[in-house]
Amino acid sequence: VQVVESGGGLVQPGGSLRLFCAASGFTFGNYGMSWYRQAPGKGREFVASISSASSIKDYGDPVKGRFTISRDNDKNTVNLQMNNLKPEDTAVYLCNVPMLNSWGQGTQVTVSS
Repeated sequence: VQVVESGGGLVQPGGSLRLFCAASGFTFGNYGMSWYRQAPGKGREFVASISSASSIKDYGDPVKGRFTISRDNDKNTVNLQMNNLKPEDTAVYLCNVPMLNSWGQGTQVTVSS
């Protein structure tokens, strides 16, 4: 099981980024997927999740209305569209397969002017 995140970078407050998670080694369409984040000196924080067929989506309170999770079961990818970014969104963003307890290495997102 492998998940690899990409798409992070430096963005100004109010800007947007789109994160990508490429999955392999398991039947992707059978599993829900999640995004978490970890800021320096803090624990991992839930960001968003999506069910296997995209019918159920859930978001952490700090990102509701600004972030959108989606997936493509043909391409084995899950994406996170992040809009109206704030400095407090700065963190390493990690892709997760909850039922397999599999984590990627993460991609750094820095929101700063």
